[in-house]
Amino acid sequence: MNQAADPDAPPGWSCNPSAWPERAPIVALALLGFVIALYLALYQWRMVEDVWEPFFGDGSLIILDSPVSHLFPVPDAALGALGYLLAAAAGAAGGRRRWQTMPWMVALFGIAEGLLGVMSLLLVILQPVLFDAWCTLCLASSVVSAAMIGPATDEILASLQFLLREKGRGRSFWRAFWGARE
Repeated sequence: MNQAADPDAPPGWSCNPSAWPERAPIVALALLGFVIALYLALYQWRMVEDVWEPFFGDGSLIILDSPVSHLFPVPDAALGALGYLLAAAAGAAGGRRRWQTMPWMVALFGIAEGLLGVMSLLLVILQPVLFDAWCTLCLASSVVSAAMIGPATDEILASLQFLLREKGRGRSFWRAFWGARE
């Protein structure tokens, strides 16, 4: 899509990172991640008797029942489910110009994405290092998180560029961050 075809695209961009065709796949991935993490959390809460594991024998049970997965008052998979749900809600909120009208929401979206990405990377590293085990659905959740990062970064960059342009024009960065027009 070229700039003329999408008047809501940021200046100099060939596409609009806040357009639904750009955000919908990220929101769908976040919802998929939510379902996976919720299923794993239900196992950790013992609301589901067993967890599906097609490749790694007892690997999922080792990982999901590990002391690391229960470091917080709620299981780590429940925190992951909450993170995915936050990412889906933040990704779905706002219109086609939210990179400009709601930078705070884009930032919240980016923080949720970033935390999911970091935690997923940590999870992938810890599985073989600490437990000598793998968890198929944990890895699937990590792939979902990784797939969300790139597309979400575009919108974050567009908002950051907007905020820096506003500051360069002598306007309040903070007011622009909250969507206030001067």
